[in-house]
Amino acid sequence: MSLKIKRKTLPEDHPSLASSYNNIGQVYNDMGDYSKALEFYEKTLKIREKALPSTHPDLAQSYNNIGAVYNNMGDYSTALEFYEKAHKIKEKALPPNHPDLAISYNNIGQVYHHMGDYSKALEFYEKAHKIKEKALPPNHPDLASSYNNIGGVYNNMGDYSKALEYLMLFDEMQVPFHNYPLIDEH
Repeated sequence: MSLKIKRKTLPEDHPSLASSYNNIGQVYNDMGDYSKALEFYEKTLKIREKALPSTHPDLAQSYNNIGAVYNNMGDYSTALEFYEKAHKIKEKALPPNHPDLAISYNNIGQVYHHMGDYSKALEFYEKAHKIKEKALPPNHPDLASSYNNIGGVYNNMGDYSKALEYLMLFDEMQVPFHNYPLIDEH
């Protein structure tokens, strides 16, 4: 059903509209039109906050998506605020080694990395990596991504031997990526 039809036939706070708004927000985010992405993600969030319990994964998705837009815009403190809201929901709703928690930790680590808080970035990247080690096969490309992230932080911190250690692990894992689906980290 098209958005136009949904708007005519459904109440303005119907969850089905939230899905459409979310999808439109994703396209605007991918296009780099962050103000339009935020507009649609905020519509999604408003509907989901009314319609869903406070621990529903779709609510976490909305917070995460808004966080990603702010991250893309370089507003890291606001991105962190939304990523942390998403993470709190995921912690309540998911088992401790769920891959979505790794994504959440990675997103928070990425923000700290951008902000230059390398010790916090490392803390969150390592949490993400530990989950990925338990949840994924040993040669999965998402593990390689973790090595790259951790190595990059060590490099920024000036610990070049640790950076090389992790970046060499990353390099060794450069396997054909078509063998495994990547975890979407945004």
